Amino acid sequence: MRADRLVAVLLLLQQRQQVTAAEVAAELEISPRTARRDLEALGLAGLPVYSLPGRNGGWRLAGGGRTDLSGLKAAEAQALFAVAGPSAAATPELKAALRKLVRALPEQFRTAAERAGEAVVIDQRAWGQRGTSRRDPDLLDRVRDAVVHASQLQMAYTARTGDVTERLVEPLGLAAKAGTWYLIADTEAGLRTFRVDRIDAIVQTGREARRPSGFDLAQAWALIADRVEELRTPAVAHTLVHPDTLRFLTFRLGERVRIGAALPDGRVEVEIRGHHVRELAGELAGFGATIEVLEPAELRSELARIGRDLADLYGS
Repeated sequence: MRADRLVAVLLLLQQRQQVTAAEVAAELEISPRTARRDLEALGLAGLPVYSLPGRNGGWRLAGGGRTDLSGLKAAEAQALFAVAGPSAAATPELKAALRKLVRALPEQFRTAAERAGEAVVIDQRAWGQRGTSRRDPDLLDRVRDAVVHASQLQMAYTARTGDVTERLVEPLGLAAKAGTWYLIADTEAGLRTFRVDRIDAIVQTGREARRPSGFDLAQAWALIADRVEELRTPAVAHTLVHPDTLRFLTFRLGERVRIGAALPDGRVEVEIRGHHVRELAGELAGFGATIEVLEPAELRSELARIGRDLADLYGS
């Protein structure tokens, strides 16, 4: 998991003072190319990691090797926790490493760094398709800062319809879903989600953002994502799928596939969502008899029609 590696790379830099991409690759059992990307990611995130060219070059932390992180600035400490500590990607090993890093930070940095680690949730699943990497929105850093410091925002926002509105929001967290960033915020109308790339301008009101009691970012985002997916894909097929087809099916349709129990004959119960019945039939027809649709009846009828049309066209 990349978040674990980023922390491990930083600790390796602390321990050895200088490393090469090949040394990081050997230590973490990854490719040199991946190691180089991780080192560059730490630098791009705002941490004082830089490269030295030449035969005896490598990667170092500004100021030389240290046994703690007391040399990090406040913004750098927050950057580390934001990039390496998203709750959705945190393993027990990563959480333990972050706890150690918190203890190494100067007292005045700790609260903001811990908030940064809790401010972001990573969801690598795309909305019904494979994700693509995108450039970070221009206002992402300022929005993240408002989340970390619990600052109420007045923002101009362009809706999907193109309408521009002014919103007063209480920032609660950020979610990165397959390259797209979303702000989760409390409003007068309740919990709302805003695409960060549609935020046109923000102004901090100077007031502290109110946080609902017991709010959990990862749990809230899971509910939001499920609800959005249900709205985007209202057609639901209940199917039986041959086990050899499952991997390709999930690769093609992503999180629109919900895998259930296996039956005695080896087939697996699978729920598949789509935008409408006709489109879903077209997607499933290519899998042939490896997928049996149990319901709805209109989807079965549409698949039968496709089969008759193909038989008429190619049967002779």
